[in-house]
Amino acid sequence: MTTPDPQYKERVHRSAAAIVGGVLLLGIALWLGVDAIVAGKGSTPWRALAALLLVVPLVTAFTLRPAVFVGQDRLRVRNPFRIVLLPWGQIETLRSGYSNEALTKSGAKFQLWAIPVSLRARNKAARREARRVAQGGGPVGGSGGSGAFGGSGAFGGSGRGAVSDGPVRAESDQVMDQLRELHEARGAAESAQGEVVVRWAYEILGPVVAGGVLLVILLVVG
Repeated sequence: MTTPDPQYKERVHRSAAAIVGGVLLLGIALWLGVDAIVAGKGSTPWRALAALLLVVPLVTAFTLRPAVFVGQDRLRVRNPFRIVLLPWGQIETLRSGYSNEALTKSGAKFQLWAIPVSLRARNKAARREARRVAQGGGPVGGSGGSGAFGGSGAFGGSGRGAVSDGPVRAESDQVMDQLRELHEARGAAESAQGEVVVRWAYEILGPVVAGGVLLVILLVVG
């Protein structure tokens, strides 16, 4: 029995900085909330409970939840409040500016929350590239990817970055380059066709709405 090409094993890109920040924020929120529930008097425990019901899903949505799943036939984007299934054949282009986005052939635009743009990282990469050129343009370790599923560092994946003599790029830009390579390679494949599917994350929206409504009621009632 033949084994599938490892090049097409699904990979996940996530922001390590967002995950760390989310864990810290959740820890602070739970610490303050539980303390208010246990030690608070009057309506304070109920307000704290409502605030937790509102804050915990929001923090989770914007920090721990975002992820980009890269597969052979599609890109699955998990944003704070939506999950988007994008067959490669339906993607027109992958654009990088102040945010990283996938544009479909129908004109829809979806932001890739899990691959944030860092202007600081871009400026740092530009300085490294300038030094590299000034020194004669020799190879720079870790500046390039290793194909469409190459190492992606803080954005997930188990592959290692290859030594490259190409331009030094910020890490998120390297990831986007890898996605563009795969889109170019798989965009015309028969199995990579289909419809774009968007699903709202009601498991996040439900608690947020419930917590917000409950908190407003408690504040109004006093």
